[in-house]
Amino acid sequence: MTDQPEDRSEDHYFTADPSVPFTRAAVAAHVWGHDLELVSGSGVFARGRVDVGTSVLFRETEPPSAGRVLDLGCGYGVIGLAVAVAVPGAEVTAVDVNERAVLLAGENAAALGVADRFTALTPDAVAEGATYDEIWSNPPIRIGKAALHELLLTWLPRLAPGGRAVMVVGKNLGADSLQRWLGEQGWPTERLASAKGFRVLETRRG
Repeated sequence: MTDQPEDRSEDHYFTADPSVPFTRAAVAAHVWGHDLELVSGSGVFARGRVDVGTSVLFRETEPPSAGRVLDLGCGYGVIGLAVAVAVPGAEVTAVDVNERAVLLAGENAAALGVADRFTALTPDAVAEGATYDEIWSNPPIRIGKAALHELLLTWLPRLAPGGRAVMVVGKNLGADSLQRWLGEQGWPTERLASAKGFRVLETRRG
Protein backbone atom coordinates (compact mmCIF):
# COMPACT_ATOMS: atom_id res chain seq x y z
CA MET A 1 0.00 0.00 0.00
CA THR A 2 2.02 2.76 -1.28
CA ASP A 3 0.38 6.01 -2.20
CA GLN A 4 -0.10 9.12 -0.12
CA PRO A 5 -3.26 9.16 2.02
CA GLU A 6 -5.69 11.72 0.62
CA ASP A 7 -7.54 12.54 3.84
CA ARG A 8 -7.22 12.07 7.55
CA SER A 9 -9.54 9.06 7.49
CA GLU A 10 -6.57 7.05 6.21
CA ASP A 11 -3.95 8.32 8.61
CA HIS A 12 -3.94 5.07 10.54
CA TYR A 13 -5.16 2.50 8.02
CA PHE A 14 -2.44 0.10 9.19
CA THR A 15 -3.64 0.12 12.82
CA ALA A 16 -5.90 -2.58 14.23
CA ASP A 17 -8.79 -0.28 15.17
CA PRO A 18 -8.74 3.18 13.56
CA SER A 19 -10.24 5.96 15.65
CA VAL A 20 -12.08 7.77 12.81
CA PRO A 21 -15.84 7.17 12.51
CA PHE A 22 -16.63 4.20 10.28
CA THR A 23 -18.40 5.22 7.09
CA ARG A 24 -18.58 3.11 3.94
CA ALA A 25 -17.92 4.24 0.36
CA ALA A 26 -18.61 2.37 -2.89
CA VAL A 27 -15.79 1.47 -5.29
CA ALA A 28 -16.21 0.24 -8.87
CA ALA A 29 -13.25 -1.54 -10.46
CA HIS A 30 -12.68 -3.27 -13.79
CA VAL A 31 -9.93 -5.86 -13.36
CA TRP A 32 -8.76 -8.59 -15.73
CA GLY A 33 -11.99 -8.36 -17.72
CA HIS A 34 -14.32 -8.40 -14.71
CA ASP A 35 -16.40 -5.63 -13.15
CA LEU A 36 -16.20 -5.50 -9.36
CA GLU A 37 -18.67 -3.55 -7.23
CA LEU A 38 -17.00 -3.15 -3.84
CA VAL A 39 -17.38 -1.23 -0.60
CA SER A 40 -14.47 0.53 1.12
CA GLY A 41 -14.48 2.48 4.36
CA SER A 42 -12.93 5.25 6.43
CA GLY A 43 -9.82 4.23 8.31
CA VAL A 44 -9.06 1.67 5.59
CA PHE A 45 -6.51 2.15 2.81
CA ALA A 46 -7.78 3.74 -0.43
CA ARG A 47 -11.25 4.64 0.76
CA GLY A 48 -13.55 5.21 -2.20
CA ARG A 49 -11.08 4.29 -4.91
CA VAL A 50 -8.54 1.86 -6.31
CA ASP A 51 -5.17 3.49 -5.60
CA VAL A 52 -2.68 4.15 -8.39
CA GLY A 53 -0.23 1.44 -7.31
CA THR A 54 -2.87 -1.28 -7.27
CA SER A 55 -4.16 -0.08 -10.65
CA VAL A 56 -0.64 -0.45 -12.05
CA LEU A 57 -0.38 -3.93 -10.56
CA PHE A 58 -3.57 -5.03 -12.28
CA ARG A 59 -2.73 -3.41 -15.60
CA GLU A 60 0.77 -4.86 -15.81
CA THR A 61 -0.04 -8.46 -14.84
CA GLU A 62 -2.19 -11.41 -15.74
CA PRO A 63 -4.14 -13.13 -12.95
CA PRO A 64 -2.36 -15.96 -11.15
CA SER A 65 -2.94 -19.63 -11.77
CA ALA A 66 -5.35 -21.65 -9.69
CA GLY A 67 -4.06 -22.50 -6.26
CA ARG A 68 -3.63 -20.98 -2.80
CA VAL A 69 -3.17 -17.21 -2.99
CA LEU A 70 -2.43 -14.78 -0.16
CA ASP A 71 -3.46 -11.11 -0.41
CA LEU A 72 -1.03 -9.55 2.06
CA GLY A 73 -2.20 -6.23 3.52
CA CYS A 74 -5.54 -6.62 1.81
CA GLY A 75 -7.35 -3.41 2.76
CA TYR A 76 -10.98 -3.78 1.67
CA GLY A 77 -9.88 -6.75 -0.42
CA VAL A 78 -9.62 -5.55 -4.01
CA ILE A 79 -6.55 -7.60 -5.01
CA GLY A 80 -7.65 -10.88 -3.47
CA LEU A 81 -11.22 -10.42 -4.64
CA ALA A 82 -10.07 -9.73 -8.19
CA VAL A 83 -8.10 -12.99 -8.04
CA ALA A 84 -11.06 -14.95 -6.66
CA VAL A 85 -13.40 -13.63 -9.36
CA ALA A 86 -10.96 -14.07 -12.26
CA VAL A 87 -9.60 -17.46 -11.19
CA PRO A 88 -12.37 -19.91 -10.21
CA GLY A 89 -9.80 -22.44 -9.01
CA ALA A 90 -8.09 -20.03 -6.59
CA GLU A 91 -8.43 -20.28 -2.82
CA VAL A 92 -7.70 -16.80 -1.46
CA THR A 93 -6.68 -15.77 2.02
CA ALA A 94 -6.68 -12.02 2.65
CA VAL A 95 -4.74 -10.68 5.65
CA ASP A 96 -4.73 -7.25 7.27
CA VAL A 97 -4.05 -5.95 10.79
CA ASN A 98 -6.91 -3.47 10.34
CA GLU A 99 -10.08 -5.07 11.66
CA ARG A 100 -12.29 -2.80 9.55
CA ALA A 101 -10.43 -3.93 6.45
CA VAL A 102 -11.01 -7.58 7.34
CA LEU A 103 -14.71 -6.89 7.90
CA LEU A 104 -15.10 -5.08 4.58
CA ALA A 105 -13.15 -7.68 2.63
CA GLY A 106 -15.39 -10.41 4.01
CA GLU A 107 -18.53 -8.43 3.19
CA ASN A 108 -17.27 -7.80 -0.35
CA ALA A 109 -16.54 -11.49 -0.84
CA ALA A 110 -20.08 -12.38 0.16
CA ALA A 111 -21.53 -9.73 -2.17
CA LEU A 112 -19.45 -11.05 -5.08
CA GLY A 113 -20.41 -14.67 -4.39
CA VAL A 114 -16.87 -15.88 -3.68
CA ALA A 115 -17.02 -16.24 0.11
CA ASP A 116 -16.57 -20.00 -0.25
CA ARG A 117 -13.08 -19.38 -1.70
CA PHE A 118 -12.10 -16.11 -0.03
CA THR A 119 -11.30 -15.75 3.66
CA ALA A 120 -10.29 -12.45 5.29
CA LEU A 121 -8.36 -12.70 8.56
CA THR A 122 -6.13 -10.79 10.92
CA PRO A 123 -2.58 -12.21 10.94
CA ASP A 124 -2.95 -13.97 14.27
CA ALA A 125 -5.95 -15.90 12.95
CA VAL A 126 -4.03 -17.49 10.06
CA ALA A 127 -3.21 -21.16 10.61
CA GLU A 128 0.43 -21.53 11.65
CA GLY A 129 1.30 -24.06 8.96
CA ALA A 130 -0.61 -22.44 6.08
CA THR A 131 1.37 -22.09 2.85
CA TYR A 132 0.61 -20.39 -0.44
CA ASP A 133 1.42 -20.83 -4.11
CA GLU A 134 1.41 -17.07 -4.66
CA ILE A 135 1.41 -13.89 -2.58
CA TRP A 136 -0.02 -10.72 -4.11
CA SER A 137 0.45 -7.42 -2.35
CA ASN A 138 0.55 -3.66 -2.39
CA PRO A 139 2.59 -3.72 0.83
CA PRO A 140 2.24 -1.06 3.54
CA ILE A 141 5.47 0.81 2.85
CA ARG A 142 4.58 3.58 5.29
CA ILE A 143 4.88 1.33 8.33
CA GLY A 144 8.64 1.94 8.01
CA LYS A 145 11.55 -0.02 6.60
CA ALA A 146 12.21 -2.21 9.65
CA ALA A 147 8.56 -3.16 10.05
CA LEU A 148 8.21 -3.80 6.30
CA HIS A 149 11.27 -6.05 6.29
CA GLU A 150 9.88 -7.97 9.26
CA LEU A 151 6.52 -8.31 7.52
CA LEU A 152 8.04 -9.71 4.33
CA LEU A 153 10.40 -12.08 6.14
CA THR A 154 7.39 -13.36 8.11
CA TRP A 155 5.20 -14.11 5.11
CA LEU A 156 7.55 -14.93 2.23
CA PRO A 157 8.64 -18.17 3.93
CA ARG A 158 5.01 -19.30 3.65
CA LEU A 159 5.44 -19.60 -0.10
CA ALA A 160 5.39 -23.19 -1.27
CA PRO A 161 8.44 -24.46 -3.18
CA GLY A 162 8.44 -22.80 -6.58
CA GLY A 163 5.96 -20.19 -5.39
CA ARG A 164 6.17 -16.49 -6.08
CA ALA A 165 5.18 -13.12 -4.65
CA VAL A 166 3.99 -10.26 -6.87
CA MET A 167 4.18 -6.79 -5.30
CA VAL A 168 3.77 -3.19 -6.39
CA VAL A 169 5.97 -0.57 -4.72
CA GLY A 170 6.49 3.11 -5.46
CA LYS A 171 9.88 3.95 -6.94
CA ASN A 172 10.19 7.01 -4.71
CA LEU A 173 9.29 4.86 -1.70
CA GLY A 174 12.22 2.53 -2.17
CA ALA A 175 11.17 -0.10 -4.72
CA ASP A 176 14.65 -0.52 -6.16
CA SER A 177 16.38 -0.77 -2.78
CA LEU A 178 13.70 -3.23 -1.64
CA GLN A 179 14.37 -5.35 -4.71
CA ARG A 180 18.07 -5.44 -3.88
CA TRP A 181 17.43 -6.17 -0.21
CA LEU A 182 15.14 -9.09 -1.02
CA GLY A 183 17.85 -10.61 -3.21
CA GLU A 184 20.38 -10.20 -0.40
CA GLN A 185 18.03 -12.07 1.93
CA GLY A 186 17.89 -15.04 -0.43
CA TRP A 187 14.69 -14.05 -2.21
CA PRO A 188 15.58 -13.42 -5.89
CA THR A 189 13.44 -10.56 -7.16
CA GLU A 190 12.90 -9.25 -10.67
CA ARG A 191 11.12 -6.19 -11.99
CA LEU A 192 8.15 -7.20 -14.12
CA ALA A 193 7.07 -3.69 -15.05
CA SER A 194 7.45 0.00 -14.30
CA ALA A 195 4.67 2.55 -14.75
CA LYS A 196 3.43 5.80 -13.20
CA GLY A 197 6.27 5.83 -10.68
CA PHE A 198 5.65 2.28 -9.49
CA ARG A 199 7.56 -0.98 -9.87
CA VAL A 200 5.88 -4.38 -10.13
CA LEU A 201 8.23 -6.88 -8.52
CA GLU A 202 8.25 -10.66 -8.64
CA THR A 203 9.97 -12.60 -5.86
CA ARG A 204 10.43 -16.33 -6.28
CA ARG A 205 11.09 -19.13 -3.86
CA GLY A 206 13.50 -21.75 -5.05
